[in-house]
Amino acid sequence: MSTTLGTSEFLKGTVQATKGTLMAPVRVGIVGLSANGGWAATAHVPALAAVDGYELRALSGSSADSARVAGEKYGVPLTFGDAGELARHPEVDLVVVAVKVPEHRALIEPALAAGKQVLSEWPLGVSLAETEALAEAAREKTTAVGLQGRSAPALRYLRDLIKDGYVGRVLSTSLIASGANWGPSVRAGRDYQLHPAGGATMLTIPFAHTVDTVAMVLGGFAELSATMATVRPRVRDEVTGESVEMTAPDQIAVTGVLAGGAVASLHLRGGTSPATNFHWEINGTEGTLVVEAADPLFWIAKLTLRGSRTGTLEKLTVPARYELPQLAGRSAEPSYNVAHAYARHLKGDLPDFAHAVGVHRVLDAVQRSADSGTRIELDAK
Repeated sequence: MSTTLGTSEFLKGTVQATKGTLMAPVRVGIVGLSANGGWAATAHVPALAAVDGYELRALSGSSADSARVAGEKYGVPLTFGDAGELARHPEVDLVVVAVKVPEHRALIEPALAAGKQVLSEWPLGVSLAETEALAEAAREKTTAVGLQGRSAPALRYLRDLIKDGYVGRVLSTSLIASGANWGPSVRAGRDYQLHPAGGATMLTIPFAHTVDTVAMVLGGFAELSATMATVRPRVRDEVTGESVEMTAPDQIAVTGVLAGGAVASLHLRGGTSPATNFHWEINGTEGTLVVEAADPLFWIAKLTLRGSRTGTLEKLTVPARYELPQLAGRSAEPSYNVAHAYARHLKGDLPDFAHAVGVHRVLDAVQRSADSGTRIELDAK
């Protein structure tokens, strides 16, 4: 099986020669699956189990022993203490990288060199330059990034409502949300998120998911102005109780004009809020749409849609065709949108490394606008 083909060619290559037989599963190796839990265990393992067309064949951990323990816990037959060995193994087709972003490049490059498909959790790189380098290395290869908002059934339905004219011409959109982290305290193992050099800040994680989802539904920014601030320069370490420095922004406010001419306002606040953790309003000439979530991590949270064309907001039900039948009623689970992303990956319909570069360029524009106090024009393709 060739793993350097485009997705459609890859899928053709997995079909058995005998007419009527099923397509062979994509054999997955996860980098970062631990017996102690974590995102790979919470989301990727149950997501793969829920989607036909995949087989979890391998994992790698911080050591051979830890990988062996994880393999026994999750029933994974091939375990490695080195991600490069996993990537080179002939029984691995797709390498999933689900570790902290500072480690991404060192783990992704061997997989690309081995000619494997790669799905990386977001952010892809710690910076625009690193993301561009990874995208260049990934040319002619099948890649994907974990921008799960693009796979969420509710948000894909929202996009189609806009496309079909539910609100008429979009006039404006306003979004206010919490960042979850970057609040008054930092959890164990999250200290690398307190500083921009770690590549995992409120700008590169929740704001990136937000601006990418807005672009999917309404189109990207044509021009923007940004204000960012670190209102809490010191936060409490939840383990030691000590006060530690935070230099990453905990307030991000961006206003501007989208490619279609609508005015947009996005505001993310560090921490959580008892009032509003995620509220997104879209106003048009013929109606209004509202998206809400109790969890600030909207791209993996249960979403509520409401709409009005008459002056009264009513709850909107996402049609069944947007959802995998086996996941009906499970939208509150962290694996829900990840499973839909895996299903879309089989169709070649996930954002790839080149797309990741585009998102990072928007983040770079936000940073430059905030640093300079000027309005920035963008290519909103």
